[in-house]
Amino acid sequence: MDDCIFCKIVKGEIPSFKVYEDDRVYAFADINPVSEGHTLIIPKAHAENLGEIAEADLMAIHRVSQKMYQAMRSALGADGVALVQANGKAVNQVVMHYHLHLIPRKNSESRLSVTSWELVPGDMDAIKVTSEKLAAVL
Repeated sequence: MDDCIFCKIVKGEIPSFKVYEDDRVYAFADINPVSEGHTLIIPKAHAENLGEIAEADLMAIHRVSQKMYQAMRSALGADGVALVQANGKAVNQVVMHYHLHLIPRKNSESRLSVTSWELVPGDMDAIKVTSEKLAAVL
């Protein structure tokens, strides 16, 4: 895609700090890091979101995310790694090219708001109805 910043990064038209690359996947440092080591993993083939990405590319991204998790624990001393992936403007996807954020954290750091929400018991009847709607489509 000609105007996609991540496609331009894959093509080498825009510089990046490459962390990993193979035939399907490119991983690079986020230039607006939430924490040290914040990395993005993207498919080389353009796909806007989870609904569009090829299954083989999605599997490749998650294989690399497992390697990246181990690397972050080893090289950075991360106690945990948040994997964040947004689909659509309604959930603040800014670059419309599928990407998985890996955000390493140490126990001494503050919690990420996206991984720390208040547990409030839900309405079991409403949860049942919603679950049945999803199951019916699947």
